[in-house]
Amino acid sequence: MNIGFLASGRGSNMQSVIDACASERLHARPCVVISNNSQSGAIERAKNENMPYRHLSSVTHPDPAHLDCAIRDALVQYQTDLVVLAGYMKKLGPQTLSRFGGRIVNIHPALLPNFGGAGMYGIRVHRAVLASGATESGATVHLVNAEYDQGPVLAQRRVPVLPDDSPESLARRVLEQEHLLLVETLEGIIRGRIILPKP
Repeated sequence: MNIGFLASGRGSNMQSVIDACASERLHARPCVVISNNSQSGAIERAKNENMPYRHLSSVTHPDPAHLDCAIRDALVQYQTDLVVLAGYMKKLGPQTLSRFGGRIVNIHPALLPNFGGAGMYGIRVHRAVLASGATESGATVHLVNAEYDQGPVLAQRRVPVLPDDSPESLARRVLEQEHLLLVETLEGIIRGRIILPKP
């Protein structure tokens, strides 16, 4: 299975998958990294791994429809079977969603449907969790559709909120579980324990 990545930031979740492929825990091949940020850590990681990468964004393609087609075409070019959003901050367009429908997964740093949606990313999620008084948070892997964080949930891991947690300390513990959950979920998909909908 060829795995293509879309990432905006550091790419640590992506790296956890690349490492799992290298150790043969995942019988898959990372095939391309697409980032909307030309200076992202994800692109640096792709360079370090000698992986193909593309910077595709409103800078390279000001027309959203053209950008959508460029992302779709890059994924197709590298024969992507499964798309992993690993800290990707943009909505996907209809062409990409149509071509890879039911084959795009995202990792989110909270227990969806709580603390998801537009504007809920990064440290903002953990601030919102603490402000709500919730006693637990966690990570969610879900299928991607046209709305932020609303696709079907595939798997979750729970993380207790500690009395002295700061957004940063909670973020660190959730991120550890994100790395584990993402690899575990992809392993389930590859081995057929998690059945994705038919295209």
